[in-house]
Amino acid sequence: MIANVHLFAFLLLQETTVSFDPMSMWNQMGWLARAVVIVMFIMSAYSIGVMIDRLIAYNAARGQSRLFAPKVAGALREGKLDEAIKIADQYKKSHLAKVVVAGLQEFKAHGMSNDIPGETIEASRRALERSEAIVHAELKRGVGTLATIGSSAPFVGLFGTVVGIINAFKGISTEKSTGLGAVAGGISEALVTTAIGLFVAIPAVWMFNYFSSRLEAFDVEMGNSASELVDYFIKRAQKVGAGK
Repeated sequence: MIANVHLFAFLLLQETTVSFDPMSMWNQMGWLARAVVIVMFIMSAYSIGVMIDRLIAYNAARGQSRLFAPKVAGALREGKLDEAIKIADQYKKSHLAKVVVAGLQEFKAHGMSNDIPGETIEASRRALERSEAIVHAELKRGVGTLATIGSSAPFVGLFGTVVGIINAFKGISTEKSTGLGAVAGGISEALVTTAIGLFVAIPAVWMFNYFSSRLEAFDVEMGNSASELVDYFIKRAQKVGAGK
């Protein structure tokens, strides 16, 4: 009797053995669950592309700005606006150079006209503000997508989970059985889609927060540079006025 019970248990385990390697789970999935997995892999690939692109752009901006700042400061101390503009043009990827060159060009253009100093300073300030907004938008490109992917990927995975549970119940009704063999395939679909959803969402959220903090630092640097440049323009205009 005991031997028969052990044999029955062994056969039951054999019947309910489910393979959990990736290919087997993929083959067990229905078409809707496969579509969910494909969508999440596309989201993951896109988010990785954005991460790589922004890391390269931010590192280039930071590296070139560190080289640009002392050089342009030296040129401005000597009153060489043309040289400062040429220096800024050499650092195309620097966020500071993009802002500073806009202010310098505006100040130089108005300096050649008959505008009173106050109008020249105000025009330069507006040019700096416009440039800051444009550079901020360039630096932020794609970062908002990471937030969207990070917030939506778990729900896409949850949709796959619901589909897997539905398939599990369909397996029960089809096989007229409530054993593990009837539900293992559907439950594996549910677990796989949930895991992939988290796998996609967690790095996207982490990198979104990281990039947001770097953007804030860039904004502060651009704001400080613009403010210092306006002060420089005011002092230069005062010297020109005193010379007259």
